[in-house]
Parts: sequence; C-alpha cells; structure tokens
Amino acid sequence: MNEPNYHFVHNSFKLNGFHLTENDLCRIAYSFIKEGQPYERAVGDFILDWFDNNNFITMQTSGTTGLPKMIQVDKQAMVNSALATGLFFDLDPKIQVLHCLPTAYVAGKMMLVRAFILGWELDLVEPTTNPLERGDKIYNFAAMVPLQAEHSLDKLHRVKKLILGGAKVNQSLSEQLKQVPTKIYETYGMTETITHIAAKRVGEEAFTVLPNVNISQDDRECLVIDPYVLCDEPVVTNDIVTIVNDEQFIWMGRYDNVINSGGIKLFPEQIEEKLSGLIEGRYFVKGVPDEKLGEKLVLVVEGSTYEIDKKVFSKLSKFEKPKEILFIEKFTETPSGKVIRDKSMAVA
Repeated sequence: MNEPNYHFVHNSFKLNGFHLTENDLCRIAYSFIKEGQPYERAVGDFILDWFDNNNFITMQTSGTTGLPKMIQVDKQAMVNSALATGLFFDLDPKIQVLHCLPTAYVAGKMMLVRAFILGWELDLVEPTTNPLERGDKIYNFAAMVPLQAEHSLDKLHRVKKLILGGAKVNQSLSEQLKQVPTKIYETYGMTETITHIAAKRVGEEAFTVLPNVNISQDDRECLVIDPYVLCDEPVVTNDIVTIVNDEQFIWMGRYDNVINSGGIKLFPEQIEEKLSGLIEGRYFVKGVPDEKLGEKLVLVVEGSTYEIDKKVFSKLSKFEKPKEILFIEKFTETPSGKVIRDKSMAVA
C-alpha cells in the first residue's frame, strides 16, 4: 500500500462523533472560523491551511533560544510523522482520542493530522489546564503538557496512553504519574522536527527514537538529528545528550544554559530537578559573571522576596549550591509559556 498523502482522510476518522470527509472538514472549518470559540477558530484555520493547494504549512518556532521565527514545514513530512507515531505507540484506527492542545502550535496541529491519517475518533475540547474535568469517557490516547497532567491526576485513569511534551516533567510530577495506571510517556521534539522524534516512559532515564530516526552528536556533545523522512537536512539542537546506543539517548541539559563555575560544568536543569517540590512557585538557576569563579550559580525565584530554608539545598553537591538568591516579580515567557531565562534576568 502506498503511503497516504496530505489530502487523504481515513474512512474511520470522526470528529466529535461525526464521520467527515475532506469536503465536510472544510465546511466545518468555515463554521468554526465564523461562529466558533477561539480554540475552534484555530482548528478551522489549520484545516483550511491543511487542505489548500500548498504542500507546506507555515509555523512559528517556540522562541526558547532566541526570537521566534516562521518556518515552512512540508505537509508530507507531517504525514510521515503521524505514521511514525502510530507505529511507535501502537495506535490503530477507530480508537477514541482526546485533543486538548492549542492548535496554534505544532503539537495541536499534529493531533489533527494523526487523526486524519490514522483514522481516529477525535474529541475536540478547549485546551484548559484540566481537560478531563467534564464527562467520564474513556480514551485510548491523548497528548498533554505536564501542567494539564498535573491538574488531571485524579482523572488520568480515563486515558490508556498519554504523551507529555512542551516542557520537562519534573521529579515531583514524575513520582505522582508513576502511581497512575495509564501508560505515560515523556516526549522529545520541537517544531523543526514536527513534534516528537523520541519518547520514554515517565521515570525512565533514556529516550528511544521513533522509527527511521538516526541520531548523532556535534563537537559540543549536542544532539544532531540526521536527515530522514521528516526533514531533508540535519537538525542541530542545543541539547547536550549522552548517546546510549543507536536508538537511545539521555538528555543532560541545554548547551546555552550550562554554567562553568571554577572549571566545573554544571547543568541547571539537573539542579532544578533536585529542587523540585521544595521551592514555592517557579524558579530556575543560572550562571552570572564572577571575577573569581568565571561564573557563579544563582537561584532565581519568581514572586516576592521571602526567606528560603537552607535545608532546601541539602540534596545539592557543594558546587551546585547557589551563591546568591534573586527574586523577580514576574518571569518573561514565550507565547507558549516557556520561561525565557536571559530576558527574565534582565529585569532583575
């Protein structure tokens, strides 16, 4: 059987309980744009873009490491990504799937593409922090950001398989998710790779790549995703990794976040994970210039100043303990809610 193209809509596909063809979807899209809620209008816009005469979709990158930029993503590559997801997670046609992510971003767009191509019965709900709040329906599959999972802990048993992306799953949430009967996976990916290219069960250390994905490292020890069915050129990331084997890697931290303090290389993300659940509100650690050490490690906390008990740092090694604590009233974020560390520090 030939691979489906982007005009293909599986004959088992349903949206909110209704069988829909390409023409039906375009009619629904116009209705969403004209009369729908804001989240439905975003769905309508994407459906019309998906079935237009262009072979690409224009998307905005997250802006985590710089200014957000617009990129063109090949529609057939998005189809190939959907097929790889179906194979990796063993997702058959006619399964019940919850779509609760914003369609303005790549993860939300890809939930629709997967449903079209793989023949899912998709329920579209508003992307709130608690998407399982209403009803008691059982779903075979869903995708969420960690914040949604955290607010849905008592209802996650209604989802048989769940993937989490958009932010790292912290240690505190990971421990809570292990108590849930759902098969829960943390994913790795970005707009440039058309969402995830690897996943791991929550609590596991190493990510496993999806079918046909090959990985390597550059001279910074950062992950390089080699050309494959989703992209024509290598995707060079800023994520420092340890390669376990041809199919697995361990994420260490962001290259642009690494702190070199007195010749010791410190990974902020690992330190932040050790502090998970011990500090109120949001926080991050960062290196700032220091005459003696080159860089010194500081803890940056969002909100009003308060006294932090030194016992909080008992899990940290000598070099990981912050030399200073800064408080910032409000962190600077990307449109998708990721904290921009440098810009947040600029207002300190």
